[in-house]
Amino acid sequence: MSATALVPVPSSSTTRPAPADLFSAEEREQVQRAKALCAACPVRAACLAGALERREPAGVWGGQLFVDGVPVAYKRGRGRPRKDAPPVAVLL
Repeated sequence: MSATALVPVPSSSTTRPAPADLFSAEEREQVQRAKALCAACPVRAACLAGALERREPAGVWGGQLFVDGVPVAYKRGRGRPRKDAPPVAVLL
């Protein structure tokens, strides 16, 4: 059994621990949860700016989901894409 690292997540009144792997999750629900935790974070803007500067390859940074170094609206699921699937939108 391995220990799960916890990341302090600031909120308006307290700091709540969150699993560090939540911010690099694959499942859409977990990504949404990570983004929601970022919403109240006082260092959200600095986190996002740093991630953009470093071109973070993946994960949730500053409330945005990064894939291949750029923020995207959502992450495509595993497997072959549908033939009629809409393209992934890039957020700038």
